[in-house]
Amino acid sequence: MPASATPQKPSNPTRAFGRFQLRQLLGKSAGTMAWLAFDPNLSEEVVLTLPRVQPVEAAGLEAWVRDARFAARLNHPNLAPVLEIGVQDHWPFVVVACRGAMTLGNWLAAHPNPPPDQVAGWVCGMLQGLAFAHEAGVAHLDLQLHSVLVDDRGSASVMALAAAGTRFVAQSGRTALNERAMPMDPNQLRDQRAAGERDVLACGVLLHHLLAGQPALDQADVALVIERMAPVGRELVRLPWTTPLPVPEALRAIANRCTSGQERLRYHNARTLLGALSGWRDAHADDEGGPLALLLDRLHTVGHLPALPGLAARVARITGAEGQRTDDIAEQVLRDMALTFELLRTLNSAQVQGTQIAGNGPVLTLRRIISLIGVNGVRLASNALRAWPGPLDAHGAAALQTAMDKVRLAAHTAQALRPAGYDPQVVYLITVLQNLGRLMVRYHFADEAEQIQALMQPAPPPPAAEPGTAAQPGLKEEVAAFAVLGVDIESLGLAVARQWGLPDEVLHMIRRLPPDAAVRRPDNDADTLRIVSSAANEAVDVIGLVPQARLGAALAQVALRYARVLHINARDLHEALTAGRDAMRQGTAAPNGSPRASAEQATEGPAEEQSEARAPEPADATAHTQ
Repeated sequence: MPASATPQKPSNPTRAFGRFQLRQLLGKSAGTMAWLAFDPNLSEEVVLTLPRVQPVEAAGLEAWVRDARFAARLNHPNLAPVLEIGVQDHWPFVVVACRGAMTLGNWLAAHPNPPPDQVAGWVCGMLQGLAFAHEAGVAHLDLQLHSVLVDDRGSASVMALAAAGTRFVAQSGRTALNERAMPMDPNQLRDQRAAGERDVLACGVLLHHLLAGQPALDQADVALVIERMAPVGRELVRLPWTTPLPVPEALRAIANRCTSGQERLRYHNARTLLGALSGWRDAHADDEGGPLALLLDRLHTVGHLPALPGLAARVARITGAEGQRTDDIAEQVLRDMALTFELLRTLNSAQVQGTQIAGNGPVLTLRRIISLIGVNGVRLASNALRAWPGPLDAHGAAALQTAMDKVRLAAHTAQALRPAGYDPQVVYLITVLQNLGRLMVRYHFADEAEQIQALMQPAPPPPAAEPGTAAQPGLKEEVAAFAVLGVDIESLGLAVARQWGLPDEVLHMIRRLPPDAAVRRPDNDADTLRIVSSAANEAVDVIGLVPQARLGAALAQVALRYARVLHINARDLHEALTAGRDAMRQGTAAPNGSPRASAEQATEGPAEEQSEARAPEPADATAHTQ
């Protein structure tokens, strides 16, 4: 039943609470109860919230009123304004105006199974109000369906902060009123964080309820659900695969992270969860919204990647020397990912595309790019780059450098794995582009990249676990990105590639093979390039995530996954990784050795002789050597 401003005739005899006429019990939990009541002083309906447990002592009642009044001073669009705080017959209460709004519980009763985007909007509103309250030192501690109001515009607001009574008011919140207050007690800080985390967990439980169409663990009281979850209980709360309405994978990942059985994987801050949900909402509403729009905007301000130190001097040296071969210039340029990307972007601009012959395939070698834009184009591209490390601090720059080294190792490994006849520069560039989204996140979303990396890492078993208990697994990269950004990393990379004007054939190649999908025989050269690059990237990812004791077995599993298509075994993969490390130590952009010959090619002759003989012409649409 909606809580409206028009008095309604009750079907049962009216119950009185002081001057208030109680019309309907809107909901109750172990901590609070909410009533729809009529206030004759205002001549309108209000929501009356009381604690379930009456304060016994006068000091307890005084503390409840003091804390509630402090919380009521907060002014935010997603915090319902408090009309009155009082005491009636030793029962404290909080009064909030309805004015056309209804509790979330009543809204669900009238409109079951709301669409996921509407659910996310409500929870975002709740989180905006809670984040503001937490930063003022106030927590709710009993977030329930009956403590959220939804107005006629669909906006959600949290009401009756501190009404449960078992809470604290952080001293930092009061320092705004008294700047001479003593520093906050460390124990108070810890309690403040714990209370805020409980509110965020309660939001996650409500999000689960709204998406699943039924309460988590068949328990309507959010507080009782939380008591059955880790670390107190052992119940798992995960969205069922069958829901009243389909739940997009990104939103499912966010909801499941909220209530993860591993405390370390949950959201610990209202703004962190708000960022993930807002990112999903924006990306869901518009393919160019949310993190995608923010990333594309940042490309215009700080560029795609910063140039490595000393780039200007290197470019001046390699482009100023007479008789410098295009291959030599390309070899030097390929060592700097920022310049490589800038040349690729420049090539696919409308001006350069207009100079190319219709029908040509994508250009995926730097020597071909340089021949098209000229040496002066290389100089202009290098001048357009931002100097290292751009806006990053020392820690962010070190993390970006580590990520770039990892990508370079994968690219060199792919070159060593490539079948005979495939140009090493093409393989190198495709492998790097398969990491475009990861590099963009490291540069433009440094804090979020740290969160994603932390979520992917396995954790040791809890101290109380039995001996021999396996480590707690981390999240997969896609799920971790969904949970942090609301969009997967590959989508970010593809958005940048589209903005550069890369054709569909290249967009296909730079999509990594899904890690749980079967590796099928390639239908064309583009498929082969995609598979080779995916194998190398997958192997290098394993090195960063698997403990040393299990690394050999994990790499053998990768080799087995690609064995039938690439004709490799664990030894081949190990040798390719070793060749990649050697190439990085030597500072080369492409290995001098020959590509690995497939089983069929090995009977036809030495791979060294086949490599150039089978390479197509630059205008070939397969782009082996362009």
